[in-house]
Amino acid sequence: MELTRIAGGDPECRTDDCPTVYTTDTPGLMAVQGEVVKRRTPEGEAVVSIPESVLREAARALGW
Repeated sequence: MELTRIAGGDPECRTDDCPTVYTTDTPGLMAVQGEVVKRRTPEGEAVVSIPESVLREAARALGW
């Protein structure tokens, strides 16, 4: 899956482990990177937390 960063990934984050929102090469599918939240999920899924500011940045980048 190809990912394109549209929000987050603060330039001060030197380890590429900051909360980030990506578009993917699958139409209508986005990906997020954040801290794993302890919640049971189906195999292959996870719940992550990211700052609201990163979601707002992603919405602006997509023209929403």
